[in-house]
Amino acid sequence: MAKTRALVKRRQAVQNIRKITRTMELIATTRFKKAMDRANEAEAYTRKIAELAADLSASAGNLKHPLLEKRETVKNSLLLVLTSNRGLCGGYNASILREAIARIRQIRQDGVNLHLELSGRRAILYFRYQNIPAEQSYTQFEDRPSFDEVETLANRYIAEYIAGRIDRVEVAYMKFHNAARQEPVLETLLPLSTVAPATRRQVAAPVGPAVEYEFIPDAQGILEEILPVSFKVRLFKCFLDAAVSEQIARRVAMKAATENAEEMIKTLTRQYNRARQAQITKEIAEVIGGVEALK
Repeated sequence: MAKTRALVKRRQAVQNIRKITRTMELIATTRFKKAMDRANEAEAYTRKIAELAADLSASAGNLKHPLLEKRETVKNSLLLVLTSNRGLCGGYNASILREAIARIRQIRQDGVNLHLELSGRRAILYFRYQNIPAEQSYTQFEDRPSFDEVETLANRYIAEYIAGRIDRVEVAYMKFHNAARQEPVLETLLPLSTVAPATRRQVAAPVGPAVEYEFIPDAQGILEEILPVSFKVRLFKCFLDAAVSEQIARRVAMKAATENAEEMIKTLTRQYNRARQAQITKEIAEVIGGVEALK
């Protein structure tokens, strides 16, 4: 009797866990769809404004902008790590942290001063455990990061880069390609690259005459407006990609947990049936034995 009771209690506990994981899977699916819509909407805008900034920079002649200048000697490098506030999302956080740790080791080997900033409680706890201090920590970015919050960070990065206090801005996050593919990446956002966006466009589009721009009032003023916006949009896209990738990872993890719970329930039910059958057989044998003894 004790064994069957233990099996019943264990099966009930697994059933409760299955309800929780199933609910979390449905919530993650809903959030994933909303986050993916935002990421897809921002993808076209981000790509187009990067291409426009690249074309304008190439057409502006010898004009220069501080955000385009690549420092010959990098003395101060800022690394922003984007993780989640909560767990239960498989290897999502671990893969990002591996990229970040590898980059930190490389920065230290190069003798560059590291300025580490963290977004998400998982990154904060991990680097605290590793005794790696962070200058800034953020926990307000959930599955719906707002542009205003990201713009505050972007403005500070731009000001520090122009002032020369940092020479490079990098972001470690989970890049979203589609619903079936996400990968941890390390991207350099500052200095702004004027080659990659144009290269992608030229590969996708047929070769034609170069676009000629007429700058009104002047090219310098237009670049001063569009280049900071390009950086802000790229940083915002990193947060959007991180949000949708987190929900995909959580949905996959919770689906696997639900399926494992269902298999465990089936196994426990079979064990209970066998134990109950053996118990009933034993009781019948005892009754028969007692009857025979009374004869």
